[in-house]
Amino acid sequence: MKYVIAIINPHRLDEVKIELEKEEVHLMTVSEVLGCGRQKGVTEVYRGVKEVGNLLHKVKLEIAVNDEFLQRTIDAIIKGAREEKIGDGKIFILDLKDCVRIRTGERGTEAIG
Repeated sequence: MKYVIAIINPHRLDEVKIELEKEEVHLMTVSEVLGCGRQKGVTEVYRGVKEVGNLLHKVKLEIAVNDEFLQRTIDAIIKGAREEKIGDGKIFILDLKDCVRIRTGERGTEAIG
C-alpha cells in the first residue's frame, strides 16, 4: 500500500480528477494549501486576482492506493497536471503501513477500497 501526496495548480484539479477517474482511482482527499518552490517571486493570477510573493495557492491531493494502482495513479496525476511550466507540482510517494475502515473495521488493502 502506498500513500500518494500530490501538490498541483488549482486550475488543473478538474483535469487530474478526470484522469484519475479513467484509471478507476475514485477516493481522494483534496485540500487548498499555500506553498513556495522554484516559482518564488513570480506573479500569478488566481481566481482573477494577481498575487505576488513566494506563497502561492496550490491544491494538495492525498490518495491511498494498493500497489497495483500506484503507477496508474502517478501517470494520471502527471497527465492531468502537466503544463510543462515551473510550478506544475510534485508527487510524493510514501509507504503506507496500515489502513483501517472505521465503519467495518477492515484493515489493509481491503480497507483502501
